[in-house]
Amino acid sequence: MVGVQLSGGLGNQMFEYALYLRLKAMGREVKIDDFTCYGAGSRKLQLSVFGIGCQKDAGREDALHYARLTQKEYTGLTDSASGMADRVRRRLTGRRDLSYREYSVNYDPAVLEKNPALLLGCFQSEKYFAPVKAKVREAYQFRNLALSQSRQEYERRICACESVGVHIRRGDYLDPRYRALYAGICGEDYYKRAMEAVRKQISGAVFFFFSNDTAWVKAHYEGPDCVTVEGSDEETGYVDMYLMSRCRHQIIANSSFSWWGAWLNQNPDKRVIAPARWLNRTGDGQVYDREACRDIYTEEMTVI
Repeated sequence: MVGVQLSGGLGNQMFEYALYLRLKAMGREVKIDDFTCYGAGSRKLQLSVFGIGCQKDAGREDALHYARLTQKEYTGLTDSASGMADRVRRRLTGRRDLSYREYSVNYDPAVLEKNPALLLGCFQSEKYFAPVKAKVREAYQFRNLALSQSRQEYERRICACESVGVHIRRGDYLDPRYRALYAGICGEDYYKRAMEAVRKQISGAVFFFFSNDTAWVKAHYEGPDCVTVEGSDEETGYVDMYLMSRCRHQIIANSSFSWWGAWLNQNPDKRVIAPARWLNRTGDGQVYDREACRDIYTEEMTVI
């Protein structure tokens, strides 16, 4: 049996759940760990916006209802039982932990071969779920989405023009704890180059900006072809993802959130621009090089 641990925000959860769908399609007995990383004061599970949740009917098999890893199964996979006999055994013979952590940002084919295992990581590559893309796309329909009148107006404007969804992530990316990973990648120079490239390719392009710092965006990007989309917060960020996916084209940040906003865009002629550097350092702490993050990019992306 294989467990897949959900972690992080909505974008990460979507990559992890996509891996779950791939493993199910391979015929594996696979369950979701949806409790270890979530509790008081932590980020929240958000897959419910797609109608995805724990399997209620034991006989039900579809992309929206998952089997939940039990605490007993989690304890077995991680060899973390707290009984005296287990503690003595671990001291004598070592721990039999079946957790497998993804350390590389790139696609790791070993992830699909581990069984039994508890899979830990973000799995940020389309290669993990490429054979079941149709199933993933069907799962990620915004079934439980209620748009306010103002958000409906944004959607109307987005669908009426050559809209370009631009994601600018600030907030946690400016936290000193994360600067070594993210600082300086998607700066104003990146967005300037990306917008110039779009203007050359797409006549009448209108840029719709999505950000967790809308005040900063409004102060830096203004004009007749710039619209700052307001009204979302950490709890309702999925509305931004939905509206991003409705845009005809995308300029994404080095963020799984905007990655999915672009991936869910079903415009066959879409243009997606992505930053040439995804991280400053790799998962093992080494200085970044282009090859270290090659598998985050899809074939449809233009990297600048």
